[in-house]
Amino acid sequence: MTSEIFAFPSLQEFFVILGMLAATYSTRLIGWLVLRNRPVSPTTQRVLDAAPGCVMISIVAPAFMTTNVVTLVTLAATVLVAFRVNLAWTILFAVGFNALLQTFL
Repeated sequence: MTSEIFAFPSLQEFFVILGMLAATYSTRLIGWLVLRNRPVSPTTQRVLDAAPGCVMISIVAPAFMTTNVVTLVTLAATVLVAFRVNLAWTILFAVGFNALLQTFL
C-alpha cells in the first residue's frame, strides 16, 4: 500500500466507476425520454423534484450506522448546517469539516 495522497484508480475500479456513471445517467436519460412530451401532474412533479434529495439520503444514510465519533459529529453538524444553507454549501461544509476533524482528532 502506498502513502500517496492521490492515486489513480485501478482498471477494475475505473470500470466500476464507469458502471455507476452509466447506471446513474441512464435513469435520468430514460426518465427524460419517457416524460419529455407528456404533461405531468403537480404530484408527479413534486416526486420528480424530490428524487435528487432521496438519492443523496440513500448515499449518506449508511454513515449513520457507525461508531466513529468523527463521522457522527460531522453528520450532526451537517444536518444543522443543511437547515440554513443550500445543498452545495452543505456538501462543501461536510467535506471540509470532516477533513478538519480527521486531521486534528
